[in-house]
Amino acid sequence: MRKAIKATKPPKPKKCKNPTCGEKFTPQRLGQAVCSPACALAIAPSNREKARKSLAQVERRETRAARERVKSRSGHLREAQALFNQWIRLRDAHLGCVSCDKPAAWNGQWHASHFLSVGSSPEHRFNPLNVHKACSVCNNHLSGNIHGYRPELERRIGIEAVEALFGPCQPKRYTIPELQEIKADCRAKIKELKGRAVA
Repeated sequence: MRKAIKATKPPKPKKCKNPTCGEKFTPQRLGQAVCSPACALAIAPSNREKARKSLAQVERRETRAARERVKSRSGHLREAQALFNQWIRLRDAHLGCVSCDKPAAWNGQWHASHFLSVGSSPEHRFNPLNVHKACSVCNNHLSGNIHGYRPELERRIGIEAVEALFGPCQPKRYTIPELQEIKADCRAKIKELKGRAVA
């Protein structure tokens, strides 16, 4: 029994990709985007520019990936801390300084201030309950201004949560995969908060 041969459909007319032309034409070969050699020559410079930009993007991605592969643990830790601090400042954007009475509208520099310091409690370095937005005066010049920090922290997260920060904790040394996960998580949270601010 012979198989029936299906008739191939003729190609549908397309609009010429040359912006100055735009005429409808029937493609004679697969992937044909313009109606004539003249239109192909007209859009050739823009195609070359697109190809150059595309190649540059690929090179940038490969360079970033290569840098990521050779980055030290301390480099990952530095980046993770910077992203975490940025997220804290965005999370607390509507709040004033956790350690003093400066309002959210204060025009100075804002920091992400650790209640328990990174040196004394590295396990709380990335604990959102331990880090809040503070003015640069309190954080830098008054070493966090802990006497002002604690009452406001108790008001924000509760006395029990503050006491839990002082409880027993396992010492923590973050691995590179853990730091990469923290960075990805912080980037997603930052993107979400910036999206809300725009909306």
